[in-house]
Amino acid sequence: MRYAFLDHDGPIAFAHRGGALGAPENTMAAFQRAVDLGYRYIETDVQATADGALLAFHDADLTRVTGEPGKIARLPYRRVARARIHGTEPIPLLEDVLAAFPAVRFNIDIKDRPAITPLIRVLHRTGAWDRVCITSFSTRRLARARAQAAPLTREPVCTALGPGGVAAVRLGGRAARIAAEGVACAQIPHVLGPLPFATASFVAQAHAVGLAVHAWTVNDRTAMGRLLDSGVDGIMTDDLEALREVMAGRGLWSGAGA
Repeated sequence: MRYAFLDHDGPIAFAHRGGALGAPENTMAAFQRAVDLGYRYIETDVQATADGALLAFHDADLTRVTGEPGKIARLPYRRVARARIHGTEPIPLLEDVLAAFPAVRFNIDIKDRPAITPLIRVLHRTGAWDRVCITSFSTRRLARARAQAAPLTREPVCTALGPGGVAAVRLGGRAARIAAEGVACAQIPHVLGPLPFATASFVAQAHAVGLAVHAWTVNDRTAMGRLLDSGVDGIMTDDLEALREVMAGRGLWSGAGA
């Protein structure tokens, strides 16, 4: 199965949360900076408010990035809309992000169950199915999202493996083949504690069952080089300049302005 989201020449450079080292994460300012640097793939997250507004936002509560208290899922959108990331940037609606950057492909991490239905509604309303990949740390959330999307799309939407699927790929064999059915990619940490996780052997096992491999979140240039040597199909980073320079040095940068 071919997915339009993965139709890319060479490894994909992802701006993690829009490039969190260079601008406030998951903001229009971060996304615009990533695009200005030539990135055409952006990783973001979604949370839903109590009244179903879908936000490009990572945390379950406002505190870390806005300094204000409050659980997103318990607040109405009118309350959340007043908060400012780092005191300056509003929290964007995913639908506004998709509209503002029509040439960009978005890797979307569902952070909580209440965001599933609003996400599917936004993707259906905007017709953005071909330019997104849906991922989550919950296999159950991913299964629910696929089930809700299936009646609305001509072709299956691009999704990543959940944690159980990643474990199956590590085991290899029939378990890996079963895990890969109907899934496009494995998105994994590049290290787990002190040890490499996105290894050449994992990449080979994933490729053997037709999965692309995307590694996160990689801000070290040496690690970027190791991952490219291992054959990964994408790298997610907060340090947009570093990844661009590493890939350009290998003749792999194919972002806008290359």
